[in-house]
Amino acid sequence: QRFLVAIHTERASSIKRLPTCMYRYLTLSKKLYIGALFPMSGGWPGGQACLPSAQMALDLVNKRTDILPEYELELIHYDSMCDPGEATKLLYDLLYTEPIKIVLMPGCSSVSTLVAEAARMWNLIVLSYGSSSPALSNRQRFPTFFRTHPSATLHNPTRVQLFQKWKWTKIATIQQTTEVFTSTLDDLEARTKEAEIEISVRQSFLTDPAPAVKNLKRQDARIIVGLFYETEARKVFCEVYKEKLYGKKYVWFLIGWYADNWFKIKDPSINCTVEQMTEAVEGHVTTEIVMLNPETVRGASNLTSQEFLNQLMSKLGGKNPEETGGFQEAPLAYDAVWALALALNKTVGPLKAKGRRLEDFNYNNRDITAEIYRALNTSSFEGVSGHVVFDAQGSRMAWTLIEQLQGGSYKKIGYFDSTKGNLSWYGNDRWIGPGPPADQTVVIEEFRFLSQKLFVSVSVFAGLGILLGIVCLTFNIYNSNVRYIQNSQPYLNNMTAVGCMMALAAVFPLGLDGHHVHRKQFPVVCQFRLWLLGLGFSLAYGSMFTKIWWVHTVFTKKDDKKEKRKVNKKENDWLKKNIKKGKEVWKMNEKEKQEYLPTPCRSFGICQRTPRLANSPLAPYVTESGDAVENVLCMITAPVTMILSSQQDASFAFASLAIVFSVYITLVVLFVPKMRRLITRGEWQSDTQETVKTQGSSTNNNDEEKSRQLERENQELQKIIQEVQDQYRISYVIQQVFSRC
Repeated sequence: QRFLVAIHTERASSIKRLPTCMYRYLTLSKKLYIGALFPMSGGWPGGQACLPSAQMALDLVNKRTDILPEYELELIHYDSMCDPGEATKLLYDLLYTEPIKIVLMPGCSSVSTLVAEAARMWNLIVLSYGSSSPALSNRQRFPTFFRTHPSATLHNPTRVQLFQKWKWTKIATIQQTTEVFTSTLDDLEARTKEAEIEISVRQSFLTDPAPAVKNLKRQDARIIVGLFYETEARKVFCEVYKEKLYGKKYVWFLIGWYADNWFKIKDPSINCTVEQMTEAVEGHVTTEIVMLNPETVRGASNLTSQEFLNQLMSKLGGKNPEETGGFQEAPLAYDAVWALALALNKTVGPLKAKGRRLEDFNYNNRDITAEIYRALNTSSFEGVSGHVVFDAQGSRMAWTLIEQLQGGSYKKIGYFDSTKGNLSWYGNDRWIGPGPPADQTVVIEEFRFLSQKLFVSVSVFAGLGILLGIVCLTFNIYNSNVRYIQNSQPYLNNMTAVGCMMALAAVFPLGLDGHHVHRKQFPVVCQFRLWLLGLGFSLAYGSMFTKIWWVHTVFTKKDDKKEKRKVNKKENDWLKKNIKKGKEVWKMNEKEKQEYLPTPCRSFGICQRTPRLANSPLAPYVTESGDAVENVLCMITAPVTMILSSQQDASFAFASLAIVFSVYITLVVLFVPKMRRLITRGEWQSDTQETVKTQGSSTNNNDEEKSRQLERENQELQKIIQEVQDQYRISYVIQQVFSRC
């Protein structure tokens, strides 16, 4: 021992030149134990390649004289089968079986969650090589956890960068309901919200993705992020093929760690052929963590990434990499050992200054754990997987590879450096194919203008109608002292004429568009149009309804007075009985209602058909007003115009011609018969002469006057009967026309 001490103290420089095994023996190297869980089977058998990779790193570290020269790292490992239950039993064996482990190295996310949450009670650092769950980035829950495998959320900054680069502001998501994907999607939602990108549709499924895919189709999703395992991906894209949710106008974002031929693998759980699956997945984009340094760089291990792969293949004994679990993650396990070795080597000096050593570590010593944590947290070196550095949550910062499936094989688009936040494109191609599609149905606003020929033609008709209204109004005012005109309520007729002219005037603003006025003036034009049409309709048809009510009231009062003079008390009793009988008959036969009831019907629509009005001297005036009211049927224009609102020519033509047609009929039916009668029969002259004769013959015999008066009334009644028949024919024809419309 004295000899070895002397050699160690006086001739250390000479010892450094000795072989590694002799050097460590002469320096009395101490072992530091690492407790590891490698899943050799189960859901993710990553230990099949990660364990040989970690052993390669340990062998190289132990041979180095510049890293932990006084220590030797030894790996104590078990098969966790990627099962938290099995991992619980193995963790107990690691903690309560000698020797003491200075660090724990679990594999898959479910096992790492269990180990990392329990490790804090034993003051143990946990360094994982194969855990991607975003839940593990919680420093409060896992205060001593680190991982060389990046978090699944590392895909999200890449996706957001791509969304912004291709000017997408609206995306959709579909996820499998597991913790890793739910956490990833929550992180993506927070990042997209910060970038002012909307997740318009968010779908999830447990085992059957069919309803979720149908909802994506129904919501017109175009840019879709899919988060699910490989087996579920085949189910999803089988439904995608059925719903035709693929092609040039759709972009799917998937996880890049599926097997390259994942969509060609036969799966009994789907009923789609390989050709159909190949067609459905064509053009999708993948984001994949770069787990092997693409550059030829010699890092801390003095190996390039290609040299590492060659040595790993040799250690695997020629196994097929695609059939070896964890082959892609093997560089991460290799760099995990190197990260641990470099961190432990960094703690030797600070611990020595405090009078402590690594071999003094136990499960109650927090100082040594704190030094190891500080050294790992500041790690920065070049590994075979790229530059190794950890973020504040202990997760690896790495590059993300962006690829697109083109022609059945993946083509590289570019890389995203999460440490710098930069996109770098691979070669000159930023998108393989015709280019990025739109994120939603593009709505192009195009103003459609009214046909000027149509507008001018209708305006001419409306102008002629206004002239006709002026003629009718002038005629009615000029002949307002004629008895025939007076019997037809000239003031109400004047209102009708004014209303018709205002309705026709509304046709002009109805056809105004961008050809005539600026867009800012449209609200004023619309209000002006509504006021003209509303006032015109109110004046025209309100006055006609008023006239009908007036005639109805006059004849009702007149008949009531006559009945009161003729009917005695017994007759009144008989009338009441007949009213009751009439009501009973009316219930059985509606047509007999007017024959039995002593008072006319109160409905305006039937008022012109009552027997008393039909036989009255004013029947033609009621009929002409009623026929004019029939024009209200043109109010079907409103719903039809709403249907034709997208076709401005048809909408304008239908609405304006309906107004013009209604007004023309109203003016013609209301005023032309009066003009014809006064012109052809010269009644304004006869009325004047009659007035003079009446004043000059006041002294004549009363019998002669009565005789002449009866003769005139007889002639007048015959004229009225003839005119009623003519008006009825006109009314019947108009009603037939409107009923067919």
